[in-house]
Amino acid sequence: MKVKRVLIVASVASMIEQFNMPNIKILQNMGFEVHVAANFKFGNTISAERISEFKKELAESNVVYYDLEFSRSVLNLWSNYRAYRKLKKLIFDNKYKLVHCHSPIGGVLTRLVVKKIRERGTKVIYTAHGFHFFKGAPLINWLLYYPIEKWLSKYTDCLITINDEDYELAVNKLKARSVKKVPGVGVDLNKFVPQTLEKKKELRKQYGYSDDDFILIYVAELNHNKHQDLLVKVVDVLKNKIPNIKLLLVGAGKLIEDYKQQVRDLKLEEHIHFLGYRKDVPNLMAIADVAVSASRREGLPVNVMEAMATGLPLVVTDCRGNRDLVINGENGFVVGLDDVDAFAGAIERLYNSQELRTKFGRANLEMIKEYSLENVIKYMEEIYRDYI
Repeated sequence: MKVKRVLIVASVASMIEQFNMPNIKILQNMGFEVHVAANFKFGNTISAERISEFKKELAESNVVYYDLEFSRSVLNLWSNYRAYRKLKKLIFDNKYKLVHCHSPIGGVLTRLVVKKIRERGTKVIYTAHGFHFFKGAPLINWLLYYPIEKWLSKYTDCLITINDEDYELAVNKLKARSVKKVPGVGVDLNKFVPQTLEKKKELRKQYGYSDDDFILIYVAELNHNKHQDLLVKVVDVLKNKIPNIKLLLVGAGKLIEDYKQQVRDLKLEEHIHFLGYRKDVPNLMAIADVAVSASRREGLPVNVMEAMATGLPLVVTDCRGNRDLVINGENGFVVGLDDVDAFAGAIERLYNSQELRTKFGRANLEMIKEYSLENVIKYMEEIYRDYI
């Protein structure tokens, strides 16, 4: 019996781990042998130790993985060319029925390869986790990324978008055979559950925080786009008004030392804690009072959805993705991208009003149902069946 194979491609291993494990299970349940290709030598939000563990988990799940030298930088031409050559051989040798690609580099290189063999029946799905060209994006992004995506979209059988702005742009400007909007990658409502006062108190004791601490949480890679330096400035503004304020920065990233130095310069070590990559994010969400996001750009942020599922009120910047999830004054506050005073003012309002925090939290518990993993799996099952 001929083996039916599908391939999932992403630039880095973290995109497989964080966004594609449910997709792998869907495809395996449909009777396919699943292969994945990514750069397993670094994962940005995954440590080397975690990558090693993840490889074992893939093997135990009967997933074949390939380590390719993708670089997230379009300027790293040699590395991406080597990845392209390996990906081309991989795809031609295995004659995949379907290739599902993610991330700008992964999407470009995969479609450059597969466009030559689509006439043999191989279908291509590309999930855009947030186009680099968007309202307010730098001109260079439109000059560089938009023409490439417009060209390659005609070699895309299904283009999946995860927010309203990208969906409208894809429908009106791009040439994919089909455009679908899926509510993100899904949040597991069995894993992220509404916090209770009893559990919150218990966990705070375990983690060394007091009941009086006012805890903000931001789960994100520490990089320019996630904009943690804005939150450091916000805490500096609030430290005298809210002496017990604590900001938990969960995640790893290349700017961690820069942000730590910023904290030291402002003498905020008591108020801002760098927790690194963590596996206990549901518990960390459960001890928080408010979830925050300072992003400059998002697709549909998982960290915000996880906070919603926990029943936390939100303060987020006004960028694509954030504003898809947060309606100002209904389940949180939306403030300007670099507006330190507005961000601080929104947090202060929540600090002073338990009633408002409760109102926003309840709204989030209702709104998150649309973005549940169970719901997203239904969308993806339907899409896969259409193209296999």
